[in-house]
Amino acid sequence: MDTVMNAGEIAQVAIIERWGWWQSALADPSKIGTEELPIHPGEYQLGYYRTRRKNGPWEPVGIYPDENGVVVGFRNGRQVEDLVDLFLWSCRNPISYEAYVKADAGEGFDDEPPAPAIGDNSGASDPFEALKLELAGEVEQLTDFMRKPVETQADADRCGIWAKRCSDLAKRINSLRETVKAPHLAKCREIDGEFKPVEAEAKEWATKAKRHVEPFLIAEKRKRDEEARKAREEAERKRQEAMKAQNEEAKAIALKAAQDAEKAAEAPKASAGRTGARVSIRVEKRGEIVDQDAFYQAVRDRSEITDLLQSLANRAAKSGFDLPGMKIVEIEKAV
Repeated sequence: MDTVMNAGEIAQVAIIERWGWWQSALADPSKIGTEELPIHPGEYQLGYYRTRRKNGPWEPVGIYPDENGVVVGFRNGRQVEDLVDLFLWSCRNPISYEAYVKADAGEGFDDEPPAPAIGDNSGASDPFEALKLELAGEVEQLTDFMRKPVETQADADRCGIWAKRCSDLAKRINSLRETVKAPHLAKCREIDGEFKPVEAEAKEWATKAKRHVEPFLIAEKRKRDEEARKAREEAERKRQEAMKAQNEEAKAIALKAAQDAEKAAEAPKASAGRTGARVSIRVEKRGEIVDQDAFYQAVRDRSEITDLLQSLANRAAKSGFDLPGMKIVEIEKAV
């Protein structure tokens, strides 16, 4: 004989059937949003999920009938009236009932690092001090976590989230630094804007004055260099005569004359101005490459050349060019 269900039993069966969407989503989240597990506007499904605000921690979501059979929704322990909106925000992240209970009790998720323990000074009034305390809390927990190697996907997820939290913290610290620095930079730019043009003009005229006197000083240097050359030749002539002297006294006198002539051959530097305000000609030595291949062979083992070649090879590899004499290698690293 067929059993006829009353209205309450029919409603109960309907509710049990509605758990099927969540159970299937939990078994294979990749099917969420497909024909097998569609998401319809204006509809929600019973189940347990999680969601989070941008850069925030995961928050448990529960959509289920209460003791009176009325479906209610909770997010992180707070009741939410709009069940459809709550479902749409969280439906792609189904979790088990056990995970929901644990997170709802404030114990977090296995793949989510705990909030940083920043101690009793968490209420620091100075924003920078607060950020330093937050970083100290992250470092303390991450240091303890890193005492063991990563062996499970949950640990890998926690480590990845920790890396993101520290990266975000670095961005917040940098943002605060820029904010604090901004008025000082503005004042520095104001001062530079006032002083720099005048400074540049002074330097420009100093350079103009040096270029103006430069032809005279170069000509004077060359004239003195020529006089010095002739004096050196005269000193050498006198030295040769001294070596031919017949007696020691005459030889000593001739050598003394040669030494005096040699000292006189030292050309004084051509300069302009006075002590403390002197302009003179400075001779600089620069290399002129006349045979590039020969020069490269001479310097190829220097560290500067090796670094330059490695830099060029890296640029070629990034652009996908496998040039002669190099090969593209792939280096794996976490980013």
